[in-house]
Amino acid sequence: MNNNMAMYLGLFWGIVDIALCQGHFSRNRLYVKAFERGDEVFPVVVNTWPFTNATKTAWNVLNNGGSALDAVEQGCKQCEIDQCDGTVGFGGSPDENGETTLDAMIMDGVTHDVGSVADLRRIKDAISVARSVMEHSSHTLIAGESATNYAIEMGFKEESLSTNHSKKIWEDWKNKNCQPNYRRNVSPDANKSCGPYKPTKSLRAATHKNKEPRFSKDISITNHDTIGMVVVDGNGNLAGGTSTNGANHKVPGRVGDSPIAGAGAYVDNDVGGAAATGDGDVMMRFLPSYQAVESMRQGMDPTSAAQDAIKRIIRFYPQFSGALVAITKSGSYGAACHGFGTFHYSVRNRNMQNVTVEEVPCMTL
Repeated sequence: MNNNMAMYLGLFWGIVDIALCQGHFSRNRLYVKAFERGDEVFPVVVNTWPFTNATKTAWNVLNNGGSALDAVEQGCKQCEIDQCDGTVGFGGSPDENGETTLDAMIMDGVTHDVGSVADLRRIKDAISVARSVMEHSSHTLIAGESATNYAIEMGFKEESLSTNHSKKIWEDWKNKNCQPNYRRNVSPDANKSCGPYKPTKSLRAATHKNKEPRFSKDISITNHDTIGMVVVDGNGNLAGGTSTNGANHKVPGRVGDSPIAGAGAYVDNDVGGAAATGDGDVMMRFLPSYQAVESMRQGMDPTSAAQDAIKRIIRFYPQFSGALVAITKSGSYGAACHGFGTFHYSVRNRNMQNVTVEEVPCMTL
């Protein structure tokens, strides 16, 4: 064999070796990808509280090929129709004037688009109006009477949100001298009177922790507050949303955490999502849903991420009551709470035959 022939043979076998190596690594990449896919458990629906009808509705949307956004909208809408425990939808939580108003938001994890409505009046379909804001305007949040006008323009029906039940709640509250209420540092004494009020000078000294008790709606198994929902659909895309009628006997115009992106809910297709429930006036100051997602981005599991977000709140508000559900883009989920004793939330994924209500013990100081 001459030198030229040896050179050509060497080059030939070198090319073969390279091809084999490339094929080997390609097969390994395919194997790794398949393994990663095997760890994924979606589609999945997770929402706060045992609002199982909402979970089922969202799951049915996914089961019929719907998107995460469709599932969140329809799931939260089911709670609005069912008036979930009187704290979602029409006919509950009248404000100081006896009027029921609604807050809602929806967020797309793919685009980070958000639509929200706050202090929405005389329109029952709050979550659908929020989606309309996202899809038919360049805005994120529309509030108050203007939100109602927007909804009417978009074809939503205007009707009273009051019921005999909500009227009775308000009348009973008025007959008890408007007790309890959210006013403080006012005259006449808000603990004894319905007002009208004027401000008085506050003598409270600044401290690291707010130890004075906060007015609580006694959020419990019979009085739940917001539905917050996070969904991963069959394509691995995320969406999140919330709907609530807010705090009972709230000061008119009050808006809580629910319609605020990062507070009531937050989703990121690269990471996961989270949703909150509880004392919204405190929660919105810490953006706990956003914080939980960012903690998962740094490698925390969903439960640890939810716990970390709540710890940041109770450092300043040890009397705080609230909870978070969190989920990764691969479908693993968890929850954490403080101030409830235990917290129940609803889940459905492709490994479950039916909706499951899970319980988590709340953190203690």
